[in-house]
Amino acid sequence: MGTPHSPAAWIVGERVARLRREAGLSAKALAECADLDLTHLQRLERGEGNPTLMTLAQVAIALEVDLGELVGGITAADLQDGRFPHGHTQHDAVRAARGQAAG
Repeated sequence: MGTPHSPAAWIVGERVARLRREAGLSAKALAECADLDLTHLQRLERGEGNPTLMTLAQVAIALEVDLGELVGGITAADLQDGRFPHGHTQHDAVRAARGQAAG
């Protein structure tokens, strides 16, 4: 069993699982509707891996929801997976390189 890729992956996975249950679909049925392998969908729902935009779009279409329902509200802090321990965004890095204060 894998571990979540990032808090964002876990959030998206939880949303997919909740929307699937609300739609009354089994994981197998959603995987078929989204043209995904069942194992791939199950990993996505557990927050494992790093799904592509196309995968998320396929799932959103199959669930008949806007893609924003899967990814909306995710912040820079949710993207942390240990590779960037200080939690800086690209914008913060550009400001730092230019010697500007964050704010």
